Amino acid sequence: MAESIDPVTMKRMAKELLQRFFFLQDRIVETYRLFDEGFGVYLDTNPTHLYRQLVDAISDNFEKISCELIYIKTELFYSHNQKELATLVEKILYKQKIKLDLIMDLKVAERELHNHQGEESLVNKVRELKERMKGLQEEINEVLEEIKYESEDLYEDDQVER
Repeated sequence: MAESIDPVTMKRMAKELLQRFFFLQDRIVETYRLFDEGFGVYLDTNPTHLYRQLVDAISDNFEKISCELIYIKTELFYSHNQKELATLVEKILYKQKIKLDLIMDLKVAERELHNHQGEESLVNKVRELKERMKGLQEEINEVLEEIKYESEDLYEDDQVER
């Protein structure tokens, strides 16, 4: 017969999953920063092989992070009965996928603009993609806030102890 885990331990484990989730969000931000830096180097020096290596490394990193996020979502849903939190983590996964696709589109457009300076249609395309990116980032931030709000009950015992 399987042992049941006490509610305090369940809360602690769910909090640890959320801490890992937010750590992974920081890694995503750092990965985007590194990609931007690498892309800038690529535009300045134009070594195609370097860009391919950069995209491969970034893709691998995002794949690993996504696998961890899927694990967190699954654990929250099935093992910790945190269905709402799991649904919000799934929303983040979905929006991060869209963001990655949008960033790739933006980088292609920026490369085209770099190669064809001042071409109005490319300037407009880059501007439009940046606006979409800004809106998507606001949506991601809103979901992150929802996760913080939804997880408050996991931390209520921490508040009492202080």
